[in-house]
Amino acid sequence: MIGAFRDLGRRGLFLFDPETAHGMSITALKSGLVPACRINADPRLRQTVAGLEFANPIGMAAGFDKNAEVPEALLKLGFGFTEIGTVTPKAQPGNPRPRIFRLVEDEGVINRLGFNNEGHEAAFQRLKAIRGNGIIGVNIGANKDSADRIADYVAGIRRFYSVARYFTANISSPNTPGLRDLQARESLSALLSAVLAARDEEAAKAGRRIPVLLKIAPDLTEEGMDDIAAEATSHALDGLIVSNTTLSRDGLRDQRQAKEAGGLSGKPVFEKSTVVLAKMRRRVGASLPIIGVGGVSSAETALEKIKAGADLVQLYSCMVYEGPGLPGQIISGLSKLLDRERAGSIRDLRDARLDYWANRNV
Repeated sequence: MIGAFRDLGRRGLFLFDPETAHGMSITALKSGLVPACRINADPRLRQTVAGLEFANPIGMAAGFDKNAEVPEALLKLGFGFTEIGTVTPKAQPGNPRPRIFRLVEDEGVINRLGFNNEGHEAAFQRLKAIRGNGIIGVNIGANKDSADRIADYVAGIRRFYSVARYFTANISSPNTPGLRDLQARESLSALLSAVLAARDEEAAKAGRRIPVLLKIAPDLTEEGMDDIAAEATSHALDGLIVSNTTLSRDGLRDQRQAKEAGGLSGKPVFEKSTVVLAKMRRRVGASLPIIGVGGVSSAETALEKIKAGADLVQLYSCMVYEGPGLPGQIISGLSKLLDRERAGSIRDLRDARLDYWANRNV
Protein backbone atom coordinates (compact mmCIF):
# COMPACT_ATOMS: atom_id res chain seq x y z
CA MET A 1 0.00 0.00 0.00
CA ILE A 2 2.88 2.34 0.80
CA GLY A 3 4.41 1.81 -2.65
CA ALA A 4 1.09 2.36 -4.39
CA PHE A 5 0.56 5.58 -2.46
CA ARG A 6 3.97 6.89 -3.41
CA ASP A 7 3.48 6.09 -7.08
CA LEU A 8 -0.12 7.25 -7.47
CA GLY A 9 -1.77 8.81 -4.41
CA ARG A 10 1.04 11.16 -3.53
CA ARG A 11 1.32 12.48 -7.06
CA GLY A 12 -2.43 13.07 -7.07
CA LEU A 13 -2.51 14.86 -3.72
CA PHE A 14 0.57 16.90 -4.55
CA LEU A 15 -1.32 18.47 -7.43
CA PHE A 16 -3.15 20.43 -4.72
CA ASP A 17 -1.77 22.92 -2.24
CA PRO A 18 -0.94 21.26 1.12
CA GLU A 19 -3.89 22.62 3.06
CA THR A 20 -6.39 21.53 0.40
CA ALA A 21 -4.75 18.09 0.29
CA HIS A 22 -5.05 17.86 4.06
CA GLY A 23 -8.75 18.62 3.87
CA MET A 24 -9.14 15.91 1.23
CA SER A 25 -7.43 13.43 3.56
CA ILE A 26 -9.86 14.26 6.36
CA THR A 27 -12.79 13.82 3.96
CA ALA A 28 -11.44 10.46 2.78
CA LEU A 29 -11.13 9.23 6.35
CA LYS A 30 -14.64 10.43 7.19
CA SER A 31 -16.12 8.65 4.19
CA GLY A 32 -14.35 5.35 4.82
CA LEU A 33 -12.36 5.53 1.57
CA VAL A 34 -9.16 4.77 3.49
CA PRO A 35 -9.18 1.07 4.38
CA ALA A 36 -8.61 -0.07 7.94
CA CYS A 37 -5.27 -1.66 8.76
CA ARG A 38 -5.38 -5.34 9.62
CA ILE A 39 -2.32 -6.39 11.55
CA ASN A 40 -1.72 -9.17 14.01
CA ALA A 41 -1.67 -7.87 17.57
CA ASP A 42 1.77 -8.38 19.09
CA PRO A 43 1.69 -8.62 22.90
CA ARG A 44 5.32 -7.51 22.97
CA LEU A 45 4.20 -4.04 21.82
CA ARG A 46 1.68 -3.63 24.63
CA GLN A 47 2.57 -1.52 27.64
CA THR A 48 1.11 0.65 30.38
CA VAL A 49 2.21 4.30 30.28
CA ALA A 50 0.84 7.01 32.59
CA GLY A 51 -1.77 4.54 33.76
CA LEU A 52 -3.12 3.87 30.26
CA GLU A 53 -2.96 0.55 28.40
CA PHE A 54 -1.53 0.96 24.88
CA ALA A 55 -1.87 -1.86 22.35
CA ASN A 56 1.18 -0.51 20.52
CA PRO A 57 3.47 2.50 20.98
CA ILE A 58 2.65 4.36 17.75
CA GLY A 59 0.35 7.39 17.90
CA MET A 60 -0.92 10.12 15.61
CA ALA A 61 0.42 13.47 16.79
CA ALA A 62 -1.72 16.55 17.25
CA GLY A 63 -2.12 18.80 14.23
CA PHE A 64 -3.71 16.40 11.78
CA ASP A 65 -7.14 16.10 13.42
CA LYS A 66 -7.44 19.55 14.93
CA ASN A 67 -11.21 19.48 15.38
CA ALA A 68 -11.74 15.84 16.44
CA GLU A 69 -13.32 14.94 13.11
CA VAL A 70 -11.69 11.53 12.54
CA PRO A 71 -10.09 10.09 15.71
CA GLU A 72 -11.76 6.69 15.33
CA ALA A 73 -10.83 6.45 11.66
CA LEU A 74 -7.20 7.16 12.58
CA LEU A 75 -7.21 4.43 15.22
CA LYS A 76 -8.40 2.01 12.53
CA LEU A 77 -5.20 2.73 10.56
CA GLY A 78 -3.35 0.87 13.29
CA PHE A 79 -2.40 3.67 15.66
CA GLY A 80 -2.30 2.70 19.31
CA PHE A 81 -3.56 6.18 20.20
CA THR A 82 -4.34 9.52 18.60
CA GLU A 83 -4.30 13.14 19.74
CA ILE A 84 -6.77 15.79 18.59
CA GLY A 85 -6.12 19.52 18.54
CA THR A 86 -4.59 21.86 19.27
CA VAL A 87 -7.94 23.26 20.43
CA THR A 88 -8.45 26.70 21.94
CA PRO A 89 -11.45 27.96 23.92
CA LYS A 90 -12.73 30.16 21.11
CA ALA A 91 -12.70 29.28 17.43
CA GLN A 92 -10.02 31.13 15.50
CA PRO A 93 -8.99 31.19 11.84
CA GLY A 94 -5.23 31.04 12.38
CA ASN A 95 -2.71 32.82 10.23
CA PRO A 96 -3.29 33.91 6.61
CA ARG A 97 -2.84 31.41 3.76
CA PRO A 98 -0.65 30.02 2.36
CA ARG A 99 0.60 28.61 5.64
CA ILE A 100 1.75 25.05 4.90
CA PHE A 101 4.72 24.28 2.64
CA ARG A 102 6.08 20.94 1.44
CA LEU A 103 9.85 20.55 1.25
CA VAL A 104 9.74 17.56 -1.07
CA GLU A 105 13.51 17.15 -1.46
CA ASP A 106 13.84 16.98 2.32
CA GLU A 107 10.55 15.16 3.01
CA GLY A 108 9.74 17.92 5.45
CA VAL A 109 6.89 20.35 6.09
CA ILE A 110 6.88 23.95 7.27
CA ASN A 111 3.67 25.25 8.80
CA ARG A 112 2.58 28.52 10.34
CA LEU A 113 -1.05 27.60 10.90
CA GLY A 114 -1.42 29.41 14.21
CA PHE A 115 -3.83 27.12 16.09
CA ASN A 116 -6.61 27.35 13.50
CA ASN A 117 -9.55 25.40 14.97
CA GLU A 118 -13.29 25.45 15.62
CA GLY A 119 -12.97 25.92 19.38
CA HIS A 120 -13.70 23.81 22.43
CA GLU A 121 -17.39 23.25 21.94
CA ALA A 122 -17.22 21.83 18.42
CA ALA A 123 -14.49 19.35 19.36
CA PHE A 124 -16.21 18.44 22.64
CA GLN A 125 -19.49 17.56 20.92
CA ARG A 126 -17.70 15.26 18.46
CA LEU A 127 -15.72 13.50 21.18
CA LYS A 128 -18.84 13.14 23.32
CA ALA A 129 -20.53 11.22 20.52
CA ILE A 130 -17.76 8.58 20.34
CA ARG A 131 -18.74 5.22 21.79
CA GLY A 132 -15.44 3.36 21.38
CA ASN A 133 -12.79 3.08 24.06
CA GLY A 134 -9.67 3.88 22.04
CA ILE A 135 -7.09 6.20 23.55
CA ILE A 136 -7.79 9.74 22.34
CA GLY A 137 -5.77 12.57 23.83
CA VAL A 138 -6.77 16.23 23.77
CA ASN A 139 -4.10 18.81 22.97
CA ILE A 140 -5.04 22.17 24.50
CA GLY A 141 -3.76 25.65 23.76
CA ALA A 142 -4.47 29.35 24.18
CA ASN A 143 -6.19 31.77 21.86
CA LYS A 144 -3.92 34.22 20.11
CA ASP A 145 -5.77 37.23 21.55
CA SER A 146 -6.26 35.79 25.03
CA ALA A 147 -5.80 38.15 27.95
CA ASP A 148 -5.05 35.18 30.24
CA ARG A 149 -3.40 32.27 28.48
CA ILE A 150 -3.10 30.14 31.58
CA ALA A 151 -6.88 30.44 32.06
CA ASP A 152 -7.31 29.09 28.51
CA TYR A 153 -5.40 25.93 29.41
CA VAL A 154 -7.42 25.52 32.59
CA ALA A 155 -10.61 25.90 30.55
CA GLY A 156 -9.42 23.09 28.27
CA ILE A 157 -8.93 20.75 31.21
CA ARG A 158 -12.37 21.48 32.57
CA ARG A 159 -14.23 21.29 29.24
CA PHE A 160 -12.73 18.02 28.01
CA TYR A 161 -12.31 16.17 31.30
CA SER A 162 -15.23 13.83 30.65
CA VAL A 163 -14.01 12.77 27.19
CA ALA A 164 -10.19 12.90 27.20
CA ARG A 165 -7.99 9.90 27.97
CA TYR A 166 -5.04 12.24 28.45
CA PHE A 167 -4.25 15.94 28.02
CA THR A 168 -1.35 17.68 26.34
CA ALA A 169 -0.60 21.28 27.21
CA ASN A 170 0.97 22.68 24.05
CA ILE A 171 3.25 25.58 24.95
CA SER A 172 5.74 25.02 22.17
CA SER A 173 4.14 26.03 18.89
CA PRO A 174 6.24 28.74 17.22
CA ASN A 175 3.21 30.13 15.38
CA THR A 176 1.37 31.89 18.23
CA PRO A 177 3.39 34.96 19.25
CA GLY A 178 4.77 34.66 22.77
CA LEU A 179 3.49 31.14 23.37
CA ARG A 180 6.94 29.63 23.82
CA ASP A 181 7.56 32.17 26.59
CA LEU A 182 5.48 29.82 28.76
CA GLN A 183 8.48 27.46 28.71
CA ALA A 184 10.42 29.94 30.87
CA ARG A 185 10.67 28.60 34.40
CA GLU A 186 8.54 31.11 36.31
CA SER A 187 5.79 31.08 33.67
CA LEU A 188 5.89 27.30 33.39
CA SER A 189 5.58 26.90 37.15
CA ALA A 190 2.47 29.09 37.18
CA LEU A 191 0.97 27.20 34.23
CA LEU A 192 1.60 23.74 35.66
CA SER A 193 0.31 24.73 39.09
CA ALA A 194 -2.96 26.02 37.62
CA VAL A 195 -3.47 23.19 35.12
CA LEU A 196 -2.71 20.40 37.56
CA ALA A 197 -4.87 21.99 40.27
CA ALA A 198 -7.77 22.09 37.80
CA ARG A 199 -7.11 18.46 36.87
CA ASP A 200 -7.11 17.41 40.52
CA GLU A 201 -10.38 19.23 41.16
CA GLU A 202 -12.01 17.55 38.16
CA ALA A 203 -10.57 14.18 39.20
CA ALA A 204 -12.13 14.49 42.64
CA LYS A 205 -15.52 15.16 41.06
CA ALA A 206 -15.26 12.51 38.34
CA GLY A 207 -13.57 9.80 40.37
CA ARG A 208 -10.88 9.28 37.73
CA ARG A 209 -7.52 10.92 37.21
CA ILE A 210 -6.61 11.98 33.68
CA PRO A 211 -2.87 12.27 32.89
CA VAL A 212 -1.50 15.67 31.84
CA LEU A 213 1.54 15.90 29.57
CA LEU A 214 3.57 18.90 28.43
CA LYS A 215 4.69 19.36 24.81
CA ILE A 216 7.99 21.17 24.48
CA ALA A 217 10.08 22.62 21.67
CA PRO A 218 13.29 21.16 20.23
CA ASP A 219 14.93 24.58 20.20
CA LEU A 220 15.77 24.67 23.91
CA THR A 221 19.09 25.60 25.47
CA GLU A 222 20.67 23.32 28.05
CA GLU A 223 19.48 25.76 30.72
CA GLY A 224 15.96 25.70 29.27
CA MET A 225 15.91 21.92 29.45
CA ASP A 226 17.13 22.10 33.05
CA ASP A 227 14.27 24.42 33.96
CA ILE A 228 11.59 22.31 32.28
CA ALA A 229 12.88 19.12 33.88
CA ALA A 230 12.92 20.75 37.32
CA GLU A 231 9.36 22.04 36.99
CA ALA A 232 8.04 18.81 35.47
CA THR A 233 9.39 16.72 38.34
CA SER A 234 8.52 19.16 41.14
CA HIS A 235 4.92 19.45 39.92
CA ALA A 236 4.51 15.69 39.45
CA LEU A 237 3.61 16.10 35.78
CA ASP A 238 2.44 12.88 34.12
CA GLY A 239 4.75 13.08 31.11
CA LEU A 240 6.47 15.04 28.37
CA ILE A 241 6.05 15.11 24.60
CA VAL A 242 9.38 15.81 22.90
CA SER A 243 9.14 17.63 20.61
CA ASN A 244 7.21 20.16 18.57
CA THR A 245 8.39 21.71 15.30
CA THR A 246 11.73 23.52 15.02
CA LEU A 247 12.67 27.00 13.84
CA SER A 248 16.01 25.68 12.63
CA ARG A 249 16.66 25.35 8.91
CA ASP A 250 20.03 23.60 9.13
CA GLY A 251 20.90 21.13 6.39
CA LEU A 252 17.87 21.67 4.17
CA ARG A 253 18.20 21.15 0.44
CA ASP A 254 15.05 23.06 -0.53
CA GLN A 255 16.38 26.52 0.19
CA ARG A 256 13.46 28.25 -1.54
CA GLN A 257 10.83 26.80 0.80
CA ALA A 258 13.21 26.97 3.74
CA LYS A 259 12.80 30.75 3.70
CA GLU A 260 9.15 30.43 4.75
CA ALA A 261 8.37 31.34 8.36
CA GLY A 262 6.97 28.66 10.64
CA GLY A 263 7.84 25.39 12.31
CA LEU A 264 9.70 22.66 10.44
CA SER A 265 8.67 19.02 10.86
CA GLY A 266 9.23 15.70 9.10
CA LYS A 267 12.50 13.91 8.41
CA PRO A 268 14.75 16.99 8.86
CA VAL A 269 13.81 17.28 12.54
CA PHE A 270 14.53 13.65 13.47
CA GLU A 271 18.06 14.12 14.76
CA LYS A 272 17.43 17.37 16.66
CA SER A 273 14.27 16.11 18.34
CA THR A 274 15.88 12.79 19.29
CA VAL A 275 18.84 14.53 20.92
CA VAL A 276 16.49 16.70 22.99
CA LEU A 277 14.45 13.61 23.88
CA ALA A 278 17.52 11.81 25.24
CA LYS A 279 18.74 14.88 27.10
CA MET A 280 15.33 15.26 28.75
CA ARG A 281 15.26 11.58 29.66
CA ARG A 282 18.56 12.00 31.45
CA ARG A 283 17.21 15.00 33.31
CA VAL A 284 13.84 13.63 34.43
CA GLY A 285 14.93 10.10 35.26
CA ALA A 286 13.57 6.71 34.29
CA SER A 287 10.01 6.87 35.59
CA LEU A 288 8.49 9.95 33.91
CA PRO A 289 6.76 8.96 30.65
CA ILE A 290 8.05 10.59 27.46
CA ILE A 291 6.45 10.50 24.01
CA GLY A 292 9.01 10.98 21.24
CA VAL A 293 7.97 12.95 18.15
CA GLY A 294 9.82 14.25 15.12
CA GLY A 295 10.80 12.67 11.82
CA VAL A 296 9.44 9.18 12.46
CA SER A 297 9.11 7.57 9.04
CA SER A 298 9.80 3.87 9.61
CA ALA A 299 9.98 1.10 12.19
CA GLU A 300 13.69 1.79 12.49
CA THR A 301 13.26 5.48 13.32
CA ALA A 302 10.41 4.68 15.73
CA LEU A 303 12.59 2.18 17.55
CA GLU A 304 15.46 4.66 17.64
CA LYS A 305 13.21 7.10 19.51
CA ILE A 306 12.47 4.37 22.04
CA LYS A 307 16.14 3.50 22.39
CA ALA A 308 16.80 7.21 22.99
CA GLY A 309 14.36 7.24 25.92
CA ALA A 310 10.79 7.38 24.61
CA ASP A 311 8.02 5.18 25.99
CA LEU A 312 5.70 5.96 23.08
CA VAL A 313 6.18 7.56 19.66
CA GLN A 314 4.03 9.91 17.59
CA LEU A 315 4.17 10.86 13.93
CA TYR A 316 2.33 13.08 11.47
CA SER A 317 4.36 14.89 8.81
CA CYS A 318 6.00 11.76 7.41
CA MET A 319 2.54 10.44 6.51
CA VAL A 320 2.38 13.27 3.98
CA TYR A 321 5.09 11.42 2.06
CA GLU A 322 4.52 7.80 3.10
CA GLY A 323 0.71 7.64 3.08
CA PRO A 324 -1.94 6.14 5.38
CA GLY A 325 -0.31 2.72 5.44
CA LEU A 326 2.63 4.07 7.45
CA PRO A 327 1.41 3.23 10.97
CA GLY A 328 0.62 -0.36 10.01
CA GLN A 329 3.97 -0.69 8.30
CA ILE A 330 5.77 0.60 11.39
CA ILE A 331 3.90 -1.70 13.75
CA SER A 332 4.63 -4.77 11.62
CA GLY A 333 8.22 -3.63 11.28
CA LEU A 334 8.60 -3.23 15.04
CA SER A 335 7.60 -6.87 15.54
CA LYS A 336 10.32 -7.93 13.11
CA LEU A 337 12.86 -5.72 14.86
CA LEU A 338 11.93 -7.26 18.21
CA ASP A 339 12.56 -10.68 16.66
CA ARG A 340 15.96 -9.50 15.46
CA GLU A 341 16.84 -7.98 18.83
CA ARG A 342 15.49 -11.06 20.63
CA ALA A 343 13.51 -8.74 22.90
CA GLY A 344 10.60 -9.99 24.96
CA SER A 345 9.00 -6.53 25.04
CA ILE A 346 9.40 -3.15 23.37
CA ARG A 347 9.95 -1.84 26.89
CA ASP A 348 13.16 -3.84 27.14
CA LEU A 349 14.77 -1.66 24.45
CA ARG A 350 14.01 1.73 25.98
CA ASP A 351 17.17 3.71 26.74
CA ALA A 352 19.38 1.22 24.88
CA ARG A 353 21.04 4.13 23.02
CA LEU A 354 20.35 6.86 25.55
CA ASP A 355 24.02 7.71 26.04
CA TYR A 356 24.66 7.91 22.30
CA TRP A 357 21.89 10.44 21.75
CA ALA A 358 22.24 12.38 25.01
CA ASN A 359 25.92 13.04 24.33
CA ARG A 360 25.27 14.58 20.92
CA ASN A 361 24.80 18.25 20.18
CA VAL A 362 22.71 19.74 17.41
